[in-house]
Amino acid sequence: MAIQVDPNEIQEQGYVVLRNVIPPAQLDSLRISYETLVDRQREIWARDRGPDDPPGGAWETHHQPRLVFNELVDESTADTLDFLLAEPWSASRQLLRGRDIGLHAMFLMCSPVSDRGPASWHRDTSATFDAPLQGLELDMEANGPGYVQWNVPLYDDNVLWVVPGSHRRPNTERENRQLAEDPRQPLPGGIPVELNAGDAVVYTNFILHWGSNYSSNLRRTIHFGYQSFGGPLYRYYHLWWDVEFAKSLPAHIRKRFEHWDRLIIEEHDKIESIFRAILDRDADAFLARLAALHPGQTGRMVTAILLCKLASSVLYLKRTEVAGAPKKEGGDFTDLRPPVLHLYQDMSRRFSLDDIELLWKRFSVLDQRLRSDGPQLIAGTQAKSAEYRVYEMPENFSLESFIASW
Repeated sequence: MAIQVDPNEIQEQGYVVLRNVIPPAQLDSLRISYETLVDRQREIWARDRGPDDPPGGAWETHHQPRLVFNELVDESTADTLDFLLAEPWSASRQLLRGRDIGLHAMFLMCSPVSDRGPASWHRDTSATFDAPLQGLELDMEANGPGYVQWNVPLYDDNVLWVVPGSHRRPNTERENRQLAEDPRQPLPGGIPVELNAGDAVVYTNFILHWGSNYSSNLRRTIHFGYQSFGGPLYRYYHLWWDVEFAKSLPAHIRKRFEHWDRLIIEEHDKIESIFRAILDRDADAFLARLAALHPGQTGRMVTAILLCKLASSVLYLKRTEVAGAPKKEGGDFTDLRPPVLHLYQDMSRRFSLDDIELLWKRFSVLDQRLRSDGPQLIAGTQAKSAEYRVYEMPENFSLESFIASW
């Protein structure tokens, strides 16, 4: 029987716990397949270790070794993906309001070789790359989530804590004081998510959450997400895989990823059309095309901000390409999220540098309105400081204001 979920629960609380997502009869075989991927990654980390690293490389140095397992999977371990394309996909489709949903990221979180203690409380948002948190919250309130994140442990797991309902509000003064003093302690109202092997927690990733204890106790927790296509809102600009990885996989898996890759290209077509309307100063076309990307009446300003952030990243990449800098993922593109570099490249090749420079000029007033008066300390996020607004949307600045600024 398919898992049934209540969309209102994640809307209200920010998370939902589901039991026996992995049936007990399937648990041992999945453990074997995922452990095969762990062995493959450990060999890579040992091979690529630095001169001062221990023999195991990142496996021994990281507080939470994390596999990007779509980079490791093959036909013999394809059941690791079959699982993600079955019950979790079906449950996510009930939570997301898109005409289709696709896999966003595929990780396996592992225990460190020695006790490392707690991480810091955070929300998975960035003032540099995303809209202010207030806008994201209002958009989800009106249109539902556009992305959901999952943890499914292969062994009992209580590492994750959440603050229920925190995805709908800013940090409280008490939370900010405690986060400033010590972000590695339980927060008021925080609760552990107690999961047995095969259970799952599904959550919106801008809820306050915490890795409470990275100990050497055996941990193998599948960490993944799904994003909507064609739903009422435009979600984060995320996708952590390139379709090339699926070429050697069984046909039923390959076709799913090829389908989602086509949907990404269709979405890029919509974004390109919006950018060209801005370049042409065609307000009517801009508003119509923005509505096609974000059909929900509420929250379109959030999408305009996300497109502003995207334009900034594409400009950075385009300038770098024209200058002839090395096209490496990682350090050379410190202003981009490396796992999604190929998506920025697809947008970059659609425009000349002159086009992108002019586009950024059109976005410049909005960008200035998004900036804070000075560097902000960001309690409860993954960054230490930012020059952009973390929570508040720009005051008295609407889509009409944005259009007038061209």
